[in-house]
Amino acid sequence: MLKMDGDYSWKKVIILVDMNCFFAQIEQQDNPFWRNRPVAVTNGIQGSTIITSSYEARAYGVKTGMRLKEARQLCPDLIQAPSRPYRYAEVSTKIMASLQSITPDLEVYSVDEAFLDVTHCQSLLGTPLQIAQRVKDAISSVSGLTSSVGVSGDKTTAKYAAKLNKPDGLTQILPWEAEKTLAPLHVTELSGINTGTANFLKQYGVINCGDMKNIPISIPAKRFGNLGRRLWLMAQGKDPEPIITRVKEPKTIGHGKVMPPQTKDLATILTYFQHMSQKVASRLRKHQFKASQFYIGLKTEQGWLHTKVKLNTATDDGQTLFIKCRQFTVKSWQGQGVWQVQVTALDPHSEQQTDLFADNQADNKREQLNNAMDEINQRYGEFTVAPSRLIDRSAMPNVIAPAWKPFGHRKTI
Repeated sequence: MLKMDGDYSWKKVIILVDMNCFFAQIEQQDNPFWRNRPVAVTNGIQGSTIITSSYEARAYGVKTGMRLKEARQLCPDLIQAPSRPYRYAEVSTKIMASLQSITPDLEVYSVDEAFLDVTHCQSLLGTPLQIAQRVKDAISSVSGLTSSVGVSGDKTTAKYAAKLNKPDGLTQILPWEAEKTLAPLHVTELSGINTGTANFLKQYGVINCGDMKNIPISIPAKRFGNLGRRLWLMAQGKDPEPIITRVKEPKTIGHGKVMPPQTKDLATILTYFQHMSQKVASRLRKHQFKASQFYIGLKTEQGWLHTKVKLNTATDDGQTLFIKCRQFTVKSWQGQGVWQVQVTALDPHSEQQTDLFADNQADNKREQLNNAMDEINQRYGEFTVAPSRLIDRSAMPNVIAPAWKPFGHRKTI
């Protein structure tokens, strides 16, 4: 601790914001009749699996991942809300901007979570608890929504604190009490430690967080590398990971879509492939990327049918990708039921050079067409102009990726 103006400030202050049932909260806010009623968000009106639900629904035992039919057996009055990802992203963007007005040291962890390092705000904004309350107030002011906030001296402990008093909670764990607070918890209570990792640690007598200091750091480090070293410190309330504000350049850019189970209609499969090809290509163009290597996959009951395609010339054209998808499907698919399609650019990069001696007339026409299509779609909505096959594309809406960010190449749905 550091002495400051007659009070004590923390050496490090990390705040974790967790929006309460974020999608369901927005649906209840936008539909006043649904407030204080059980609401379940599904991926479109045809969606049969629950993405999230309101606390009123959870009181009946409704859970994320549960089938809608099963949930209605528990809660007959359950209201189904088709997801609206663009609306959720819009609200999240406003929230993240409000948090950035408190500190520039902001890590957007997901569409409904964020870490803030407010260490340097203490002299201006007050105690860690006062700053945390300011964070909650800022979120409420711009969105009208509630949040649960945890504050401590490291990311892992702050994240654990945030889930202790839901909904609309504010929980502080003093940094010098973090190790004692975490000690009796099973290691899987901490973010980043799954069942497989827990089983490995159990071999060495580590069941609860307090057991971790009884083994040398070299044991998890040898098995998991730098992550293992971090896990060893996390369990003792000393997570060393800093706030990550920079969004790295993309290693891949891809889109996939879940289909109705056991889809066996070739035209439907190709429609999904063209949909994903156009989304990947549009995203490449948006951020001035091209790619020459692509992953194309179909998920069947027996597993993934997939291939990697390498083009002679890098592209950002959806029709070029779709041709490769169609060739792959005709060659590899044998009529079995399909659950999902995936198209991913494996080497997105800025196009630096072109062949000055190549005949690019056809490419230039295609580029002009794509640019015109992008301009219209950005103004009037995705796929306002699109290949005719996509008129009959899936009614299932887009989804927000876990790595969504309110800016840069990850600002995509």
